[in-house]
Amino acid sequence: MNKVVATGKTIEEAVKRGLARLAAEKDKVTVTVLEQPSKGFLGLIGAKDAKVELTLLPEPAPVSAASAPSLPQQNETQTTREAIGGAPRQDSEKPVEEAYQEAIHFIVDVAGSMGLHVDVEVIHSKDADTLQITGPDLGLLIGRRGQTLDALQYLANIVANRYSDSFIRLVLDAENFRERRKKTLEDLADRLAGRVVRTRKEVVLEPMSPQERKIIHSRLQDHRQVNTYSKGEEPNRRVVITLK
Repeated sequence: MNKVVATGKTIEEAVKRGLARLAAEKDKVTVTVLEQPSKGFLGLIGAKDAKVELTLLPEPAPVSAASAPSLPQQNETQTTREAIGGAPRQDSEKPVEEAYQEAIHFIVDVAGSMGLHVDVEVIHSKDADTLQITGPDLGLLIGRRGQTLDALQYLANIVANRYSDSFIRLVLDAENFRERRKKTLEDLADRLAGRVVRTRKEVVLEPMSPQERKIIHSRLQDHRQVNTYSKGEEPNRRVVITLK
């Protein structure tokens, strides 16, 4: 037997099962993903297992010591990795990419349950990794003041971090909502700071998420006449703007 098809809750689990059936190491096979795993609503119930096909690589023909080519160990490793599909990369990259894909599957599933067809693209930057959602009628997915988008972001981060050895922080955005919301909050901070200076009375804002409170604090951190701080417990924690 030099070929098997195996299933599992994840691609990694399916590959492990296939390797066990072949009694082989991973570098001795090629792996073809036949079906990606899919999850039910909120990613809590698996709707479909992953399916992979493993094929044993042919054994190399024996060569004499005199005729065998002398290759550096690094090149041998590179050749083996390329033979099983793709250029060599750091072992830690695969779990991270898998985590991104799991988060994307989750978002697409949730949107689908809301009757929305969306596409999701990963955008990398030095500050954060953003999952940019595009599609028609995204207002339902964003919600009032971004509350639905924030809840979806929280759950997508939970899903992603199940599949990564290192901590991942994902930001979800749709229709450039994050940038528009940031501009709205910065304008609000400027306006309320002016009110505090005029009336000499502190202002307590409505409850906000940690990310939105950070925007207010950052906007006013260099203001010469007001200070900001937060009070209360989540999810009702608020920013307070007061005179220095």
